[in-house]
Amino acid sequence: MRIANARDLGLVVRQARQDRGQTQAALAVAAGVSLRWLSNLEAGKATAELGLVLRTLDELGLGLDVFPVKPEPGQLDLDDLFGNDGGKHG
Repeated sequence: MRIANARDLGLVVRQARQDRGQTQAALAVAAGVSLRWLSNLEAGKATAELGLVLRTLDELGLGLDVFPVKPEPGQLDLDDLFGNDGGKHG
């Protein structure tokens, strides 16, 4: 599954927790995070600390892969099309 933003991540965490039949309180204790923090993560709050996110994913048996994102078929990447260097002018 591709996670493009904090909301997507929150939905994945919530679904994995619910699939396990686990409450937010139980997951928070198991992952060593506060209930409020976990609630914010599941709600898609964008300021979640990465270390805590990784601990929570690990507790759910989930991993995180990082890979280059290519435009989907039919999408144009204007930087590639016009040879833009990301705004670096020299």
